[in-house]
Amino acid sequence: MTTAAEPVAVRHALRFEGVTAYYGANKVITNVDMAVPEHEVTAIIGPSGAGKSTLLRCVNRMNDLIPAFRMDGKIWFGDYDLYAPGSDPTQIRYQIGMVFQRPNPFSKSIYDNVAFGPRINGFNGRLDDIVEESLRAAALWEEVKDRLKESGLTLSGGQQQRLCIARALAVQPSVILMDEPCSALDPIATLAIEELMQELKKRYTIVIVTHNMQQAGRVSDKTALLMPDEHRVAHLVEFDETSRMFTNPTDERTEAYITGRIG
Repeated sequence: MTTAAEPVAVRHALRFEGVTAYYGANKVITNVDMAVPEHEVTAIIGPSGAGKSTLLRCVNRMNDLIPAFRMDGKIWFGDYDLYAPGSDPTQIRYQIGMVFQRPNPFSKSIYDNVAFGPRINGFNGRLDDIVEESLRAAALWEEVKDRLKESGLTLSGGQQQRLCIARALAVQPSVILMDEPCSALDPIATLAIEELMQELKKRYTIVIVTHNMQQAGRVSDKTALLMPDEHRVAHLVEFDETSRMFTNPTDERTEAYITGRIG
């Protein structure tokens, strides 16, 4: 007689508990609770002005650079409170990498773009190895291995975005945040980035902000929908498996947004 296997506990890379964000006196996000599983792609969707990028930038403390910003609640990175007193935002950003909407390679060589983070972080191993490994992980090595001394700015837009991903990977993060990473790219480059995400999630946890419903449906395992209320304060409307949300959402606002009736 066989017995049912015990369910496997899901490990969460990130947990949001009551996250509420302000710019000055203006509340922009309120009371977000959700848990992001390890080694999955989680998409954050919603209309413009729904606080998607603000929520993403709470995770790696990028909003700290805005003087008027304030956050209540907690964000856990494993068992670590990212906003605990004495926590170091710079160290957090090594563990939680970021890829921005527009490719932003440094005006340095391809090699030096990837080597930049390890160098300033005191890496004392073989830089050649980590540069190659990172470029391979970003599916760029074969295209640039004979051009490493050339400026990263000579690459195409899609290649530049993969170079920025390689730069983020070089400091060996656990989580990669992507803020509209394909919005400035053509369809072929977009497909390359989407295929890359599927490979990267085997080793990393990915959280992506996207305005593209089709992209969210293609690349993500889970989706979070943020929607603003009448006061333009964003709420988490629904967070679930992407396949379920896109075919059988529990909230009528989710169905209305995904089908294009609102937003």
